[in-house]
Amino acid sequence: MSDSFEQIQAARRARMQAGLARRYAADRRFRLLGLSAIVFSALVLAFLLVSMTSNGIAGFQRAELRLTVPLKGTVLIDPSRLAQADPLGGLESAGLPMAVDGAADQAFGTGGAGLLGNGAWRDLGQAIIDKPAMLDQPDATVSLPASDDLASAMRGGGEPALQATAKRLMGEGKLVRAFDWGFLVRSDATSPQAVGIWGALKGSMMTMLVTLLLAFPVGVLSALYLEEYAPRNRWTDLIEISINNLAAVPSIIFGLLGLAVFLGLFPNWRSAPLIGGMTLALMTMPVIVISGRNAIKAVPPSIRDAALAMGASPIQVVFHHVLPLALPGILTGTIIGMARALGETAPLLMIGMRAFVASAPSSFVAPSSVLPVQIFLWSDEIDRGFIERTSAAIVVLLVFLLLMNGLAIYLRNRFEKRW
Repeated sequence: MSDSFEQIQAARRARMQAGLARRYAADRRFRLLGLSAIVFSALVLAFLLVSMTSNGIAGFQRAELRLTVPLKGTVLIDPSRLAQADPLGGLESAGLPMAVDGAADQAFGTGGAGLLGNGAWRDLGQAIIDKPAMLDQPDATVSLPASDDLASAMRGGGEPALQATAKRLMGEGKLVRAFDWGFLVRSDATSPQAVGIWGALKGSMMTMLVTLLLAFPVGVLSALYLEEYAPRNRWTDLIEISINNLAAVPSIIFGLLGLAVFLGLFPNWRSAPLIGGMTLALMTMPVIVISGRNAIKAVPPSIRDAALAMGASPIQVVFHHVLPLALPGILTGTIIGMARALGETAPLLMIGMRAFVASAPSSFVAPSSVLPVQIFLWSDEIDRGFIERTSAAIVVLLVFLLLMNGLAIYLRNRFEKRW
């Protein structure tokens, strides 16, 4: 009997050891899978950032021709006129375009003026406006944008004769690719050499500001009411279900709503950041309400009980204790909603923010574009130059998104309180 009992105990211990070994093996496999998922995600993110950055570097550059333009005795204008309303017009009538064309013909041979981009003289004109003392100098050595055809030939496209010309000028150091600071301060144009991102970037910032000012307070107050004050009945349940369903509605539906309601009420504000912001606020609000309610639920009931025991009124409990403790979670939901709104294109296309806008919006009701729509429009162009500009615009959008999220994370950590 003793031997039989010991054999049974040994078998039990063996089964226990085998079970423990299986559990430890399963734990190791789970850890390995989790680590593999993290590594895979990091590699995908790194690949995305590297590919976007490498493609975007070319988009931040443009082909430029270096030449020397005679100024003194050629451009006849009083420097005091540069302070007037239309200084570029004054330089144009004073002969600056003719001076630039003549210098190009002399530097690059017959027809050299055709190698410059349309309106290339305006870059020199703006430099003169910024520094009128240049007119007292005999000449100015500048880099002016090349034509689209020459820029394409520089990349290996276009006609063979123009490719040979581009190769010759590159060998002479007269045709170069330089960082285009103007890309960050110009607006849309028909030429990839002249386009800029500032108009769409300013439109995005104005649209996001309207979205935040509308969606955040309404969403937070709605979450507070539903969680702290609303009675528990079928109407409250219906509202909660509706909000949850709205968070999953395709974004283009909100675009149709904005087209029917907002543009129906304000037809003259088509493509305006105000209309775009109101449309995106409708889409963002359910996300803020849902995240706000979850953050408010996470506040321990003991906080409320302690505040009431100290003599605080119900509204003081909500705004002095519950809301500050729930604010980090609310800001997290706001980050998610605003990030989604920043990258949306479909609802903004529905309200007309796809038009060609050659200047940055001057007000919240002026015609404007936004970064996602600008990227969409440029990606549809045939010219390879626009494809490079598209990559650069994507980099700007990612940086804008990182800055916005960084600010939100800072605010969330700033207001975070522990209990």
